[in-house]
Amino acid sequence: MNIELSISTLVHALRLAVEIMGAVTIAAGSVSAFIKFCVALVKNRHADFNTVRLTLARYLALALEFQLGADIISTAIAPGWEEIGKLGAIAIIRTGLNYFLTKELAEEKAASHLKS
Repeated sequence: MNIELSISTLVHALRLAVEIMGAVTIAAGSVSAFIKFCVALVKNRHADFNTVRLTLARYLALALEFQLGADIISTAIAPGWEEIGKLGAIAIIRTGLNYFLTKELAEEKAASHLKS
């Protein structure tokens, strides 16, 4: 078997595994946030809705990192200019989303410390 083909197959499998980790992270965050939402709804604690949103945001930020990692892995083998351009655009969008999610999480954490 050709070594280049073996490496390419391995890289594609690794990318799929990292993408699956991102999807599982989103699913776990969605389930966790939904459970917290239901508890807050049943207890009629509307103030907890922001905590639910921030819970989901933490999982989404982590999932974005996994997805970006998968995109970087996909360009590991002989990338062309088109693939590099796509990766650059995806990296900018995902990094921007992650930046704003992280910024919002930090602001909420600081605000919650002020309240305590």
